[in-house]
Amino acid sequence: MESVAISVTEASRNFSDCVNRARYQRATFVLVKGGIPVARIVPMTQKPTKGIEVAEALRSILAEVHLGEEEATSWLHDLEQAPATLPPKVNPWRF
Repeated sequence: MESVAISVTEASRNFSDCVNRARYQRATFVLVKGGIPVARIVPMTQKPTKGIEVAEALRSILAEVHLGEEEATSWLHDLEQAPATLPPKVNPWRF
């Protein structure tokens, strides 16, 4: 489906409708302010993955892999350190 250009004012007045059309009709909206495109409302292309789904996938993969003790320890260490490498959470609504 093609993009529909609408003003930011129109989008704010009809926000729920825009979101519903994006979700159910796969519509894409380009938000325009002062004649300049500033944002886009697009349908999600993929549903979010739940933690339980990730855990199950990991469990099934690991069932087929046989690591030695050193490899397993190294992998566990890397897994424990992974959160420290992620960027800090930022509230997008704060300026």
